[in-house]
Amino acid sequence: MQCSVRRSGEVIAVKVEVANTFWSRLKGLMFRDNLPSGSALLLDPCPQIHTCFMRFDIDAVFCDKTGKVLYVREHMQPWRWGKFVHKSRYTLELPGGTLAGRVKEGDELVFADHFN
Repeated sequence: MQCSVRRSGEVIAVKVEVANTFWSRLKGLMFRDNLPSGSALLLDPCPQIHTCFMRFDIDAVFCDKTGKVLYVREHMQPWRWGKFVHKSRYTLELPGGTLAGRVKEGDELVFADHFN
């Protein structure tokens, strides 16, 4: 699955992994050495994140159930707690520096298979 920004059509991740079970969300990106460029982890449901036990910075985008961006956090360093984002359904975690200001609150993220 890939993820793009509806407003610009820009693809921000070409390979999105989904974590939608208790254990897969709990593990998240902990203990990984990195998250390859072009990759992302979609946590569902997820109104708050942390970077405990992580070894690299991440960018995070919190969205409601329609994909509307509610909050963006760039360059979240290891061992930090993010804020609780009310009405957030999904959180997309990307390698730190991926977003570089290209995704803003109010944008809409679109998730699609590569073959659509």
